Amino acid sequence: MQNPSDPADVDLHPVTVDGGGDRRASVAVPQQGSRSGLLSAVAAYCLWGALPLYFIALAPAGAFEVVAWRILFSLVFCAVLILATRSWRRLFGILRQRRIVLTMGLAGALIYVNWQTYVYGALNGQVVEASLGYFINPIVTVFLGVFFLRERLRPAQWAAVVVSVIAVLVLAIGHGSVPWIALILAFSFGLYGYIKKLVGGSVDAVSGLTLETVWLMPVAVAQLIAVGVTGGLTIGTVGVGHALLLVGAGVITAVPLLLFAAAARRLPLTWMGFIQYFAPIIQFVVGVAVLHEAMPPERWLGFGLVWLALAILTVDMLVASTRGRRAAGAERRRSTRV
Repeated sequence: MQNPSDPADVDLHPVTVDGGGDRRASVAVPQQGSRSGLLSAVAAYCLWGALPLYFIALAPAGAFEVVAWRILFSLVFCAVLILATRSWRRLFGILRQRRIVLTMGLAGALIYVNWQTYVYGALNGQVVEASLGYFINPIVTVFLGVFFLRERLRPAQWAAVVVSVIAVLVLAIGHGSVPWIALILAFSFGLYGYIKKLVGGSVDAVSGLTLETVWLMPVAVAQLIAVGVTGGLTIGTVGVGHALLLVGAGVITAVPLLLFAAAARRLPLTWMGFIQYFAPIIQFVVGVAVLHEAMPPERWLGFGLVWLALAILTVDMLVASTRGRRAAGAERRRSTRV
């Protein structure tokens, strides 16, 4: 799943950074465009949350075939959008910047790992574990900030990281194996977000997805050839409805991304931070209530610890946001007196 987000499109104006990664985000209610932004964000994350059901409906296609068609039809959909919106000049301008093009290639490799792992989990009865990956993604992002950006964490953030590590250990011991799907999803998307931040606001959502899928096109073609030789492609052999669903994989990939981009420009990051949990919550409900995946006590305990870590992180974010607003207000009052 491509979650979760196209960080290059996030409006960073509501956020200030106060030394050592102490991020203070404004949580003031947005005025203009808030309703449309909220609807776009909720729609994007609900679509991402329901993706397991879509991929399961693609059976008997396997994960490699599904991801290959997802890449190719996403590229076709993006090409149509670029032509319809006449934004090819912007894309050609990006293509002249070698560093950005190479960076998008790395982003494409990371999102490929994310997509392939997610679809594999959805098609192999591991939707609950996939949801775990997106539950712990915010905590992994905090960890990556320390590792790559040398950010200093507040005590509550460290507590959330420690609790999440304990949760993974509990899940690993209880299940008898490390939850690799969850960890790969969390770290691949966390690194994807970090790489996309390197290009800042230079790449919009459609151009970014276009470049990533262009890089991945040879991989997709190779996968389709391999599947065709070894087991046979399912597209066109199961029925018209199945073929249309495979073609629609490109649309279902691009539309939530565009909705997210629209929401990110209209809502404060704090709002987006809360709404991002819609996707893993829906995935978890789908896995437990719809697909009836097993939830033994040790798994509930592990998820409970993850949710505790997220609660700590959320409360800390709200406290930091409140302090940030107060500090900003005090600064405005001082500047007014001067």
